[in-house]
Amino acid sequence: MTNYAEPKKFCRFSIDGRMYNGTLRGAMVDIVEGDFLTGYSNMRMSYPLDRVKIMPPSIPTQIWCVGRNYIGHARELDHEIPAEPLIFIKSLTTIVGNGDIVRIPDWAGRVDYEGELAAVIGRRCRRVSEDEAYSYVAGYSCFNDVTARDLQNRDGQWARAKGFDTFGPFGPIILLTNRMPDDARITTRLNGNVVQMDVLSSMIFPVSRIISHISRFATLEPGDIIATGTPEGVGRVNPEDRVEVEIDGIGVLSNPFIGDR
Repeated sequence: MTNYAEPKKFCRFSIDGRMYNGTLRGAMVDIVEGDFLTGYSNMRMSYPLDRVKIMPPSIPTQIWCVGRNYIGHARELDHEIPAEPLIFIKSLTTIVGNGDIVRIPDWAGRVDYEGELAAVIGRRCRRVSEDEAYSYVAGYSCFNDVTARDLQNRDGQWARAKGFDTFGPFGPIILLTNRMPDDARITTRLNGNVVQMDVLSSMIFPVSRIISHISRFATLEPGDIIATGTPEGVGRVNPEDRVEVEIDGIGVLSNPFIGDR
């Protein structure tokens, strides 16, 4: 694992029709052989960041999510604070990368942004304690748990509302560290205006508790994503809007939204 003082930023990118793994270094992307799960080495070949297309940085087998993990968000939805992590799953087809389009179906009603910290699992994880949990984390990224709010309220469960294609923007990189600083900020902007801002220590259940909780009933596989919940300030997003999720140390996940039939 990389030294915490200068954690590496792992990414996947394409250029000239070819896919590569890399690490982000300022305005450059360095090609690497291997990946963040099995280990990698630098190939001594780089591209300017503005020449490449950044892709989702991990290909998971599951996207695990946590509902109502910030007190303010639970209250703004008029829900009780959960006694244990409230877990649900998003479809793999929700995943899109930085800069990719999120499509809003014109029949789905209100659609909301939800900026979140994503923990990425580094090794197979089953029935681990909270004390052990951080050792199973490969790193962290940004996530937008896009939600069709009217359908969520209508259905009484969340699979459809959370599961539309493109409703899971993820990236742009994975910050390779076991643990994020408690005072790291998560900020969401809608068309450049700040709509969500909090620190990660405001989570009701920390990453270690969430991993331990999920691993009691399901096996977490390398590369799996855990979206850890959203702060207060969720709101509607419309076609032609742009949503940015920024987390200190990780960077900015930016996606345009368009209407879709």
